[in-house]
Parts: sequence; C-alpha cells; structure tokens
Amino acid sequence: MQSRYVSLATRPQGMPTLENFSILERELPVLEEGQVLVQNLWMSVDPYMRGRMEGISTYIEPFQIGEPLEGGCVGEILKSTHPKFRSGDKVVSGMEGGWQSHYISNGKGLMTVDESAAPLSLFLGPLGMTGFTAYAGLQRYGQPKPGETVFVSGAAGAVGSMVCQIAGILDCRVVASAGSEEKIKWLLDDLKVDAAFNYREGESIGKELARCCPQGVDVYFDNVGGEHLQAALNQANNFARFVMCGMIEQYNLEESPAGPNNLINIVGKRLKISGFVILDESDLQAEFVRQMSQWLAQGRIHYKETILEGLESAPEAFLGLFQGRNIGKMLVKL
Repeated sequence: MQSRYVSLATRPQGMPTLENFSILERELPVLEEGQVLVQNLWMSVDPYMRGRMEGISTYIEPFQIGEPLEGGCVGEILKSTHPKFRSGDKVVSGMEGGWQSHYISNGKGLMTVDESAAPLSLFLGPLGMTGFTAYAGLQRYGQPKPGETVFVSGAAGAVGSMVCQIAGILDCRVVASAGSEEKIKWLLDDLKVDAAFNYREGESIGKELARCCPQGVDVYFDNVGGEHLQAALNQANNFARFVMCGMIEQYNLEESPAGPNNLINIVGKRLKISGFVILDESDLQAEFVRQMSQWLAQGRIHYKETILEGLESAPEAFLGLFQGRNIGKMLVKL
C-alpha cells in the first residue's frame, strides 16, 4: 500500500510559504497482528501546528523534516488484525494519524465514531479537539457566571466560535472580535453574540473593546495575544479570569514583540491568568462529549467549515489560517 503525505521540506522563517512543504510518497509495511490500516477521509488544519515547525521541543515534539506532519484526522479502517476494530469502522485520531492518505496504527489514540450521529467532519470540529479546547478552557479556567461579560478574540475561528456559543448558553454577555465584516455578521446574526467589532477597521482595539464592554470584562478567552491582550488588561474588571489558549498574532514573527506595557493591571485588578494545553484536560473529555452532543441535537450550537479538497491543498489550507481565510473550522477533505 502506497501512502502519500505532507511533510516539511524546510523549516519556515517567519510566515510559512508553500515552498516549505512537500508532497511525498512511501510504501507502508505489511499489517502485523494488532494493527489496523486506515484511509483518511478528513484532516484537521490547526494554528498550533506552526509551533511544531520550529524544530524546538516544547509541550510537544517538533515535526521532523521529511516525515508526515501530524494532525487530527477521521478515516475508515480498510483492514484490521486488531480485536477492538473492524474493517469499515470510522475512526478519529487526535494527532497520530498525520497529514497522509493512509497510515497503520496499533490502535493507540484511535476512537470509533458513529457517522449516523453526526457528519464525520464534526468529530474534528465541535465534537473534536476544537470543541473540547473551547469547552475545557472556558469551563475550567474561565469559570463564567451568568450575567458576566466574556470577551473572545479570534471569535470567528474554530475554537473562538465555540467559546462564544458556550458562553451564551451559560447566560453570559458575549463580546467578540474578528477580522472582516463577513465574520462580524456571522457572529452577530448566527451565533447571536451580544456585541462584536472588526479589529482591522474603526478605532483602536482598546477603544472598540471599551465601547462594547462599558461594564468591563470578567472573562477573556485569548486566541490572538498582542494588542488584544493589552486592551483586555485595561478593560478587565477586578478578579477577572484570562484564559490563554493561543497567540496567533505572534506565531510567525521573526523577532519577539514588545510585551504589553500594562501588566501592572494584573496586580491591581487581582487578575487570574491561566495558560492551558488541551492535552492536560482529558478528565473532562466524557463530560464534554455528552454536553456538546446534547447542545448539537438541540440546535444550540452552530458551526461553519472552510473546506479545501485533496491532500495537495493542505499547505494552502494551513497558510490560510494566518491570512484570515477561514470562518469556523479549516478542513481538508480527501
């Protein structure tokens, strides 16, 4: 069996380009006892992958030149010698399946999914790591209370759009930022946030946030960093909670930016700032699946998917994350 896969050709300096990626092919070994052969159907495209391209070990190992990039995927088992899996089963892999057409697994990290319960792509979005990141981050570290104001940056993205809706379900006032009028319209009309602003237009982010949050911010869910973080520190109420999920504004910078110049607010306002990595939150997984499945069935969660087709389109899809080309979850359909 031949498998085609996406690999790093070179490590990017600053903003990645298509030249940093290669489409390669390799022959898979013969299936051994206790293994499965999976054909991928959907692949997840996520901003955190940028950090793994640096060649530096952090909370997760870096990608290796010439090897398949790792990422979430949903596929179908073509052959199985594993007692827990059968041919025809649909399975989701949180990371190990990689950006490849086929792969062999010993079953670790694989989970069967019921395609009659939801479209397969949703197991990479609202029912997958995206939804879980939003749920665990907001519930465990944001701890929102009814009536509080929750500010979400990068709110039209995969995680941000889920945070907005979960906060709304929890009876919070939701304020969102995004980078286009199309995204603002979706947030207001479909996701029913209470206020939203386009950070690329109008006044400064600080002034826009103050306009939208006259009573201050109680919970800030940060997907962007930079000027958004500075503005949130100024607008925060006493004892506000900051949930630090990502800082996409900084992922492609070649030099470290100057930090916010208002960190003294952390002391005076007694802020609680929590960084988190979803790999540490597995104890909430079962609770999340039950709750998100119920919300989806009730029509309380809405979603959008930005879909590119074919393995070859994966690098383009990845670059699109940093160009603001996605609304909701970015996916590649194989």
